[in-house]
Amino acid sequence: MAVKLNHGRARTMLDITPLIDIVFLLLIFFMVMTRFDEEDYKLDVVLPTASEAQPLISQPRELFINIDAEGRFFVRGEQRTIDEVESLLAKTAADNPESMVIIRADKDSKIEYSVQVMNACNKAKLTNYSLSTAAVVPE
Repeated sequence: MAVKLNHGRARTMLDITPLIDIVFLLLIFFMVMTRFDEEDYKLDVVLPTASEAQPLISQPRELFINIDAEGRFFVRGEQRTIDEVESLLAKTAADNPESMVIIRADKDSKIEYSVQVMNACNKAKLTNYSLSTAAVVPE
């Protein structure tokens, strides 16, 4: 007489161990990438206000050029000269001509510094640039 074994539901259940591994890897990846995106916002720049400006909903993937009150240029957290900014913009245009350049100038800086960056964008044939402002919050 044959013995019939009842294996139950153990064989029919799905093994989710590989799925959990993938979820943890994705979590680590997004945590690391978030740290790199914050780098462009670390420089303490007081932006001028504009009544029609809209706050950013998400952090876009553009090239940020920060200008502090003394007229120093910062790209990706490093201080650069205007010549270095021009060469970086030329390289960016060669890699992707549709790149977006965001100029974040301190409200106490001279407009001359922002114009220098805009001129460098035009030299590099990057026409998709903008000057960032802070939104006015109604009370």
